[in-house]
Amino acid sequence: MDTPLRISGREFRSRLLVGTGKYRSFQEMARCHAASGAEVVTVAVRRVNLDDKAKESMLDYIDRTRLFILPNTAGCYTADEAVRTARLAREVGLSNWVKLEVIGDERTLFPDNAGLVEATRILAKEGFVVLPYTNDDLVNAKRLIDAGAAAVMPLGAPIGSGLGIQNTTNLRILREMITDVPLIVDAGVGTASDAAVAMEMGFDGVLMNTAIAAAEDSEKMAEAMKLAVEAGRLAYLSGRMPKRLYASASSPLAGVVR
Repeated sequence: MDTPLRISGREFRSRLLVGTGKYRSFQEMARCHAASGAEVVTVAVRRVNLDDKAKESMLDYIDRTRLFILPNTAGCYTADEAVRTARLAREVGLSNWVKLEVIGDERTLFPDNAGLVEATRILAKEGFVVLPYTNDDLVNAKRLIDAGAAAVMPLGAPIGSGLGIQNTTNLRILREMITDVPLIVDAGVGTASDAAVAMEMGFDGVLMNTAIAAAEDSEKMAEAMKLAVEAGRLAYLSGRMPKRLYASASSPLAGVVR
């Protein structure tokens, strides 16, 4: 039997985390959330209507009895911006958890490592459960943990690129060297096999948005991602056979009458 995904003392049965952006409609988003089996859904605080309760909001389409909202600081380019956004999310009652993003480059959306560490340290001291989106750098990941990160979420490829896992070497090093907090691959997944690869490498979860929202049939892709994460996790726990350079007969030759 597998153990649940544990982050800061909270347990989740599903290891697939999903987003809320780029869907064709809020209704489609809600159907995909259900099909994915996810229990955690990220919400970009700066892109949500938090003021006018009379207007339609994506929050109206998130079943908060079943889904845990993880506010994110998407669109923030400085530590100060990210900290203010996280505080706003907590003040309006979304959560004291935050998927922390501090973007350092507008075109690639790669993280600002120094700003990310600074914001993590501030928010962790204020009692936030901080899950930073970062690059696949071991040194920076350790700095984030020292700053108080409850999990580390390295990118598999640039946000929204759909390229899949690009640097397996760095991710394998991260998995081998970091064991004290969960590791969740965030960004770059394009299809189900990408999610399975991440889970087979031993990552604790996968967070995705565009791969589902931008699929031709988003609801089917959401279900595919659910199954891929489950299959990848099971394969990791099973322990794959060793790789060999040469063939090895499936049926042993010992005792065969010639």
